[in-house]
Amino acid sequence: MWPKLLLPSAVCYLTAVLASYAQVCGRPPLKEDRIVGGVDASQGAWPWQVDVQTTKDGHICGGTIITQNWVLSAAHCFPDPSDLSAYIIYVGRYQLNGVNKYQSTYRVSQVVIAPGYNNPQSGRDLALLQLSKPITWSDYAQPVCLPDSSVSFPGGMECSVTGWGNIRDGVSLPGIGTLQQVQVPIISQSSCQEMYQTNPTETVDILDDMICAGFQQGGKDSCQGDSGGPLVCQMVNGTWVQAGVVSFGLGCAHTNRPGVYTRLTSYSSFITNMVPEIELYGRAGQNLCGSLALLSSSLSALLVLLQR
Repeated sequence: MWPKLLLPSAVCYLTAVLASYAQVCGRPPLKEDRIVGGVDASQGAWPWQVDVQTTKDGHICGGTIITQNWVLSAAHCFPDPSDLSAYIIYVGRYQLNGVNKYQSTYRVSQVVIAPGYNNPQSGRDLALLQLSKPITWSDYAQPVCLPDSSVSFPGGMECSVTGWGNIRDGVSLPGIGTLQQVQVPIISQSSCQEMYQTNPTETVDILDDMICAGFQQGGKDSCQGDSGGPLVCQMVNGTWVQAGVVSFGLGCAHTNRPGVYTRLTSYSSFITNMVPEIELYGRAGQNLCGSLALLSSSLSALLVLLQR
């Protein structure tokens, strides 16, 4: 009698079928419930985390898997982006100096730096790395979700930073070097700007393409060696979305010196232009199924009332 009411279900089914051909982002299969003030991560808890190394210096930065062929990192990690043979990407790595049985290695075929980048404090500290071969998905190698420009990460939102960087100023991660994680709240741009103006001898302008996270009193933060790694936030539906890329700070975990990250909502167009196959979290199309399902439910309830 009302055949059009079947449309939302049909669309949702088609959406699910199409989605099955793409890897779901931001959903770690093994997620359970140094970074300064951090703790050891569980193996497989952050399957998008990669280790960026050079043949000369070993570990230099972190990064995140965003598609089978692309990794996201910070521009300042690649002072010579044309020297592709120098960079090695380790996927599925858990320990810097231990045995990594789920690890795979990739070379870089292209490094794309955000246009206009000069130095981290001037903003635009973002790099896209195209891999020489596609990543093989596993429980230990999965993509993170990236946000559309409409996604909000408000002040006070609890997020996480991961990496193999120093555990405090000048002190490397000891022992086998297990991946570290730390939970930090987002700090509003105005509050972060105020903190960075407290010492007139070393002020920093917090630009529109930056996002801050940490504590005014310090104690927990990203540090040297974490650069390029992710600041990720779990959304209300359980999906992990990357809000920022570790960029810079004045020291590590100091009072009134929270970590500063490249704000990814400022770069949705740049990322989609370079990686057209990526699906950004928050795009209207992603919520089509849910919206249609809600519409279908509402119309069904209305029909029940009309038939009484």
